[in-house]
Amino acid sequence: MAQRADPVKRHLGLTAAVFTVAVVVLAAVGIATRIEPASGLGPGDWAAVRFTVHQALWSAGISVLLAIPVARALARRQFFGRGALVTVLGAPFILPVVVAVMGLLAVFGRNGWANVALDFFGLPPVSIYGFHGVVLAHVFFNLPLATRLLLQGWQSVPAERFRLAAQVRLTPWAMFRAVEWPLIRQIVPGVAALIFVICLTSFAVALTLGGGPRATTIELAIYQAFRFDFDLGRAALLSLTQLVLAGGAALLALWIIPMISVGGGQDRPLARWDGRTVSQRGLDVLFVGLAACFLLLPLFAVVLRGLIGMPLVPQVVWQATGASFIVAVISVLVLCLLALPMAGWIASKRSGGVEAVGLLGLSASPLMIGTGWFILINPVMNPADLALPVTALINALMALPFCLRILVPHLRDTMQDFGRLSAALGLRGWPLWRWVVLPRLAPQIGFAAGLTGALSMGDLGVIALFADADRATLPLQMYRLMGAYQMEAAAGAALILLVSALGIFWTCDAMGRRYASN
Repeated sequence: MAQRADPVKRHLGLTAAVFTVAVVVLAAVGIATRIEPASGLGPGDWAAVRFTVHQALWSAGISVLLAIPVARALARRQFFGRGALVTVLGAPFILPVVVAVMGLLAVFGRNGWANVALDFFGLPPVSIYGFHGVVLAHVFFNLPLATRLLLQGWQSVPAERFRLAAQVRLTPWAMFRAVEWPLIRQIVPGVAALIFVICLTSFAVALTLGGGPRATTIELAIYQAFRFDFDLGRAALLSLTQLVLAGGAALLALWIIPMISVGGGQDRPLARWDGRTVSQRGLDVLFVGLAACFLLLPLFAVVLRGLIGMPLVPQVVWQATGASFIVAVISVLVLCLLALPMAGWIASKRSGGVEAVGLLGLSASPLMIGTGWFILINPVMNPADLALPVTALINALMALPFCLRILVPHLRDTMQDFGRLSAALGLRGWPLWRWVVLPRLAPQIGFAAGLTGALSMGDLGVIALFADADRATLPLQMYRLMGAYQMEAAAGAALILLVSALGIFWTCDAMGRRYASN
């Protein structure tokens, strides 16, 4: 059997899985030591729980509803720039959160382009802060993800179905009901559940656009109890609440999520004979155009304002950039040490039960793990001394679920194709990886490493708990500039962060593809 040619020794995958579980369990133990059973959640804490669930439901629902017509239009249209747009949709997590927030403020902020246009027409301005601002930012991040997943589902439909529907002269509405609606019903619940979990554990969006009694998430409440009050007991209780809420939602998402690879899928449209009327073409152009403007205008604003603010960037920003690069490199190395053995173990089994271990990154939020480890480290040494390595480790764990979904299908296919021949030749361990696995898995490894590095480069989560005045990553330093109303310098830092994150992703992805072609 092909499964007998294990790509890694079983104990390596077990060790990686045990280490992943241990990091989360020890954080939970640290939290448990600080929980006071008699103290319970106060009215403000329950308000944060309700707001967290409320905004996540709205964010997931709006993202999916808007993604359906956009994905449908991309699935049946070919136009100039389509490949570039699909590429942007294929990597929705690369953009740092604080950079996106800066772009959204430039477009929808108090003096943003949208309010300038509204004032020109004599209409009242809109505010980006509060509930609708948090939902707007989450839709900005998750609309590309939902569109990409739905687009991959559309591209999985055999072309013969559309050809048969055209031969029997089905109307566009009948085509939608007979072919596309069953696909939507199958994929949409899993996509919505995944986005719901992501929005439950969002921190930087709530930190910059939320706040106040009516717009505080659980993550933000943990941060406030930790940094402002240093109430470790309340922070621990909130962390436990977040773990139960996000963990239950993650299990639900795992149960109904569609089996679609985050990094896979074909980009070419299928041959379609429906939707050739003027009205259908016009609607497709409208949906794609509005989605492209919504996604690209904030990025354009970041680049434009960043170029203007670059001369005002202080020296401390460049020091923080170096620290962020260190965190990103460590995160990539940790990710490879964990994901490759676990992917090899999963691929050697008929069932992927151990893959659920990697999903701890979805169920346990970064602030929850960071709070637990702060409690464990604080009696022994200054937690700020371990700010960068702890941040890098937790960032790797957060990226692990997505990277396993990228690596496992391709590794399993490789072992099915070459497992028997490798076993006959006696290839095991490192020789098997060197001659069989790595040349065929290099593009996926490069994509996963680039995704992890970009996520780590732009993360504003754990570092906010551990960092002091002398230790800060680029996103944290950028947030500090925004808090000090140095918006021009913050815009310059945002451009540096955007270029750095995209540069890390492009470098890792290109290296993986180049290794595979040699």
